[in-house]
Amino acid sequence: MKSRFGTKYSKRFYRDRLPDRGLVAFSVVFEETDLYILAESDLGTVAEQCVRYERACLEEYLARDSGFLNDLKPRDPRPEAPELVLSMCEAARLAGVGPMAAVAGAIAQSVGRKLCAQSGEVLVENGGDIFVKTVGERTIALYAGVGSPFSMCLGLRIFPDQTPLGVCTSSGTVGHSLSFGKSDASVVVARDAALADATATALGNRIQSAKDIEPAFEWIQTVPGISGAVVLIGDKMGAWGEVELVRL
Repeated sequence: MKSRFGTKYSKRFYRDRLPDRGLVAFSVVFEETDLYILAESDLGTVAEQCVRYERACLEEYLARDSGFLNDLKPRDPRPEAPELVLSMCEAARLAGVGPMAAVAGAIAQSVGRKLCAQSGEVLVENGGDIFVKTVGERTIALYAGVGSPFSMCLGLRIFPDQTPLGVCTSSGTVGHSLSFGKSDASVVVARDAALADATATALGNRIQSAKDIEPAFEWIQTVPGISGAVVLIGDKMGAWGEVELVRL
């Protein structure tokens, strides 16, 4: 079922492989927003309040800027834009995509930062886009669809000094997100989750076949703030930057 911000809830079984060691898992589902969260305690009430606030701000802004929702190019924010929209617009400007390409990462990051005030470790997953703050090493499994030989067999190792961090994924073959590419997974790592989300979309748009991986990585090096990236397409894989991949 389509809606203003995407597709209604469908079971996300890859969540069973998120690194919950020693943490409490809980979910927050409000309208189209469906978050899976790990923290040191159940902070669901705080997380839901944050989601409701950010969505209300975004809805009010969309009512005043009717072109914002569907614009596929960077868009300047209006003077009264809330912080979430400013974050999305800046990420979109750096990545060269529309601002809604950053919405999942921006919301995950907003909730994650809020929870970090009450929990030393936090992971917020929003449709494959993740905000993570950790005090120990964590490994996040990469999901690229049931047909990929890499799916859930490779993981991205995260170190404490890298966090807080955004790990965001775009796919041309999995899920309902808009992509003009054909990668099974285009994963981007950045300190800013909104930027990681927008750049994952832009990276995925550039991948039509394995031969596009190298020029796409040459492009991503021009985007300030990106730590690393991984592309999975068919039986081919490429990685660039500060990423450590491990077999699961």
